[in-house]
Amino acid sequence: MLYLHGLGHFHPENQIDNAFLESLDIGTDSEWIVSRVGIKNRRTVLPLDYIRATKNKDLRGAQEARLYSNAETGKRAAELALARAGLKAADIGMVIAGDCSPDTCIPAEASSIAKALGIEVPCFDLSSACSTFGAQIHFAGQLGMSLPEWVLLVVPENTTRITDFSDRSSAILFGDATAAAVVSTKHASRVAATFTTFGGAPSGADDVVIPRLGHFHQNGSAVQKFAIKRMSELLSQIQNRAGERGEQVIYVGHQANLTMLEAVVRRCEVRPDRHQFNIVEYGNQAAAGAPVVMSQHWESYQAGDTVACVVVGSGLSWSSVEFSWS
Repeated sequence: MLYLHGLGHFHPENQIDNAFLESLDIGTDSEWIVSRVGIKNRRTVLPLDYIRATKNKDLRGAQEARLYSNAETGKRAAELALARAGLKAADIGMVIAGDCSPDTCIPAEASSIAKALGIEVPCFDLSSACSTFGAQIHFAGQLGMSLPEWVLLVVPENTTRITDFSDRSSAILFGDATAAAVVSTKHASRVAATFTTFGGAPSGADDVVIPRLGHFHQNGSAVQKFAIKRMSELLSQIQNRAGERGEQVIYVGHQANLTMLEAVVRRCEVRPDRHQFNIVEYGNQAAAGAPVVMSQHWESYQAGDTVACVVVGSGLSWSSVEFSWS
């Protein structure tokens, strides 16, 4: 059994609201944005003056202009997760990281985050686009007792660095965020990952792409249909596992856009008080979105709660985790 001891998150302070996007003169306004994706605000590691002046057409400029590296945001999210777990960085025996837009091909992002935390431990990356957090939980659970006592999972998603702000279809989506989790297979806690899945459909690998030297692009309509169908199936599976308590399951989905989340809510008959999300104020936070939502609600979960963390991503890939509080 894999146990969750602490969750943490970090959002940079710079905000991209809809008024700012409208000022870029890219053919959009707040009403258009909200009607399509339901997003009003986002965070970014980039200076707003840089975005306004360049629209981030040259990705090398974003690397130079950014206010935080992935390692720094990873460190900050990890520090909150460690504090909630009652541990110090020195207690961690392994770091596993993963995200959609790493700062480097090598070293692994996990190594850079471990260096920022000042620890000398085995590190590697496990990434599956926006389903990364679920994949990390799933495969860490498979490794079982072979893991060190305490493992740190980190998902640094600073995807505004690879966003073309002259393209309104992608400029309206992304907000930066980082999530971190402290897990263990050797120390029990009040939260257990009682059921996990991971799957893929590589025939759709070209539907969502971030080239190594290019901007994000996707086949939006195809991805939306895939995401709604797959997330509904994954959520229903966890609801069915809960039996008579199915309507009490808390749904935390991939924060891609509000339209997609609400479609899943309707299909699976999720009560409004059982749906947790932050897409409106923080945007699409890629793989960090779902775990950040859980981190923001960390103090409110109680014994008997079940959270269905359901995520999908490029690849195409998907994962679900049933977190149970005892």
